[in-house]
Amino acid sequence: AAIFRRLIQWMNGAGVVWVFALTFLICADITGRTLFDSPLQAVPEIVALSLIACVFLQLAFAVHGGRLTRADILLSQIRQRNAGVAGGLERFFAIAGALVLLAMTAGAWPDFLRAFRTSEFVGVEGIYTLPITPIKFIVVLGAATAALSFLSFLGRRSEGQSRTTGSRSADDTSPGTDTKSDADETPTAGARSTGAAWSTAGAWSTAGAWSTAAVAVAVTSVIVAAAWSLQLSDRAIGALAIVTVLTFIALGMPIAIALLGVGFAGLGLLKRDFGIATDTLSLAAQGTISEYVFATVPLFVLMGLFVSVSEIGRDSFRAAQQVFGRIRGGLGVATVAANSVFAAITGISIASAAIFSKIAVPEMVERGYTPKFAVGLTAGSSVLGMLIPPSLLLIIYGVIAEVSIGGLFLAAIVPGVILAAAFAIAVLVMARFWPGFVGHIRPGEASGIGTGRWDSLLAVFPVAALILLVLGGIYGGIFTPTEAGAAGAFAALCIALLRRRLTWPGLWDVMRETGQVTVTILFLIISASTFSRMLALTGLPSDMAGYLAGLGLGLAGFLSGYLVLLIVLGTVLDSTSILLILLPLALPVVTELGGNLIWFGVVTVIGVEIGLMTPPLGLSVYVIKSSLNDPDISLGAIFAGSFPFVVITFVVTVLLMAFPGLSLLFL
Repeated sequence: AAIFRRLIQWMNGAGVVWVFALTFLICADITGRTLFDSPLQAVPEIVALSLIACVFLQLAFAVHGGRLTRADILLSQIRQRNAGVAGGLERFFAIAGALVLLAMTAGAWPDFLRAFRTSEFVGVEGIYTLPITPIKFIVVLGAATAALSFLSFLGRRSEGQSRTTGSRSADDTSPGTDTKSDADETPTAGARSTGAAWSTAGAWSTAGAWSTAAVAVAVTSVIVAAAWSLQLSDRAIGALAIVTVLTFIALGMPIAIALLGVGFAGLGLLKRDFGIATDTLSLAAQGTISEYVFATVPLFVLMGLFVSVSEIGRDSFRAAQQVFGRIRGGLGVATVAANSVFAAITGISIASAAIFSKIAVPEMVERGYTPKFAVGLTAGSSVLGMLIPPSLLLIIYGVIAEVSIGGLFLAAIVPGVILAAAFAIAVLVMARFWPGFVGHIRPGEASGIGTGRWDSLLAVFPVAALILLVLGGIYGGIFTPTEAGAAGAFAALCIALLRRRLTWPGLWDVMRETGQVTVTILFLIISASTFSRMLALTGLPSDMAGYLAGLGLGLAGFLSGYLVLLIVLGTVLDSTSILLILLPLALPVVTELGGNLIWFGVVTVIGVEIGLMTPPLGLSVYVIKSSLNDPDISLGAIFAGSFPFVVITFVVTVLLMAFPGLSLLFL
């Protein structure tokens, strides 16, 4: 066990450094092309292959440390009533994860051997060639070690029956679950921590847990065998797959494993050959993310984390405080304004929630605002991080829908301004007419701050420079979105160093967190791609598009139901998972009904973000609760405080649906 842990730690370390090195490689290419008219050879190919290697080098560590995304609200309820049943489900999930990753290993191994024998490469002979055998070996190694990480959970459980709540050891972590809240870690994008690890319910009944696991395995096997023997139609297999994957996700299976496993089983049933399904797993592992554009994920995450470390958010708040502080309710407006500025350089909602809960909430409470309003406004305005460009969710949507990321950024500017303005106006109105909710704000709330006015305003200069570099570079045609992410990450690193806010341990923490967020999101995309390929083969998405178009509901009717579904799923799932699950079904319908996919992307992102503020698992709310660590501010108070801003966000979403031109103004 010690040797295995050391192995996955070294693999993870290599992947972390590799991700970080991509920033400098892309920046060197930009410099060579711009200043010397001599770009580096093969940078897009190197970056694309590197992404595959980085994901599979870090996958086992992510599984072992519990970073795979899942929704465990139902499993938590089961655990409270019967720890043995909950333990059995966890064992079943671990077995499923191990089996599907072993199938991926089996599919990737022959591909590796073939590449080794033929010295396979990418590139052009005589110009540049890149061997891909090492990358294929890393896929085999990474999938196999990740499978072993799932299996090691079973061994740890057998040895740890006497463990109780509050005495969890480092190994008492089941795979696929985050043991920390997103506020304990540096805030991440798209990866939800549901608050508790799988195993917090005290001692389990070994017999009961294994019996439950055996029953779950048997039931799943019977369903697959019955579908095989009955020779179900393609549409029936697709419908069964959707029901099964939603059931697994609801029970608490890691979402990536649910999508990957059901996609694998569905492909085997469709083709009547699980060998083809195994090969498809290998193709998905090596081909889904091997595109230059996917590097935007680690690069924008890295930029956001460097921005967080450099405390730019604090400076933005102080500057906004100078501008709006003397207005009644102005400190609330300053919070919205600072969140808007911070969003324009991070693109991560929960980063804003974690940072401004520590900066703005104490200041607002001290000035007479109620704690409920202060935390609710912070949670509400944090959603601007995923709407105002650059936005990580818009990038992911652009990749899935195959539309221009730059076009999505342009389309999100006006909606982002509208939402921020709506929040600010609502704060001023509530401060005037609802003092019981906002608080009895003391006159002259900005008094005593004016001495550092110019210092605060000058401190925002790095923010403006970073925004100009990233967004100006994209809109000016200087950078691609991937290059803008690399340039922004490098600039944010320089800002953190110049401000002396980054230490060597802090740098490693940022690099490691970037790597873990990257593997969580990109492996989820690989899994969703497998599931989407299976669904496409069933013909169900196209049938659904034709059926809905034939109902005569029109685009408006479809969008109404779609928005409700986004909000419902947002209460229990993270934003990235919702996009990856729903978009394969929704995009054909929107296309059939004549909708603009860029406008639809903006509507989708803002609709998904409503879930960050809604119970039972509004992620921004949990992040704020963990960041404040104040027993006097309950989760219920944060949810109640954020409710007016949920309503405002919903109204703005409906407005954007009714008037698509607001999103397409600059296109």
